[in-house]
Amino acid sequence: MSIAYVSHAARPELRELEELWRSWPEFMLHDSISADRWGLLYDRFPDFQFWGIDESTDEIVVKGNAIPVALDVRDLPVDGWREALRRGIDDDVAPTLVSALQILVAESRRGEGLSGSALDEMRRIVRERGFRHLVAPVRPSAKAAYPITPIEEYVEWRRPDGLPFDPWLRVHARAGAELVGVCPHSMEIEGTVAEWEGWTAMAFPATGQYVVPGALVPVSIDRESDRGLYVEPNVWMHHRL
Repeated sequence: MSIAYVSHAARPELRELEELWRSWPEFMLHDSISADRWGLLYDRFPDFQFWGIDESTDEIVVKGNAIPVALDVRDLPVDGWREALRRGIDDDVAPTLVSALQILVAESRRGEGLSGSALDEMRRIVRERGFRHLVAPVRPSAKAAYPITPIEEYVEWRRPDGLPFDPWLRVHARAGAELVGVCPHSMEIEGTVAEWEGWTAMAFPATGQYVVPGALVPVSIDRESDRGLYVEPNVWMHHRL
């Protein structure tokens, strides 16, 4: 298997061809910060958006997104993912580092080491453009199986070899990243009760906390105010390049 990595700057037509985003749970596509800004990534920072193509099949099997942004590695924001995207798009300030936004691997190709390969490619892109730091508000991939465990407790779980219990945190750790803290308010997804029922194919008959497939923490439903709210915690990892 040989993977060829190409940037949006080199192959802009791939953006219309890939459908890896469909692997996200539907509700994850409704963060308000992302809705207004995601498309601007490709216009403003085309070198930092990339795809991995299986050269034997010409299939797009990996997608990566990152953004140059002015952040202090000693004081990374609690708003994590959405704050990195907001500042990178909105602020007219010289960037100090690059923040990862996502790496997606085709569901049929997971378990083949492509996540580590894609992270290596992101590190290469960042390093070759003169940045010394890559930070990542990592969405711990196995946390959805433990939605009622506090994120602060979850990140302390370790395997017998000392590496993080969570697979995505482990990929970053193996690449040399340091876990520097939790960003408890990394994404915020709000909608009406009907919208949440549509996004999840679930019924929410009463006000309360609901465990939703794919969610890292419970979703809060308030039927009296017709509001559902999901606030996702992520984990800041820091790569020194």
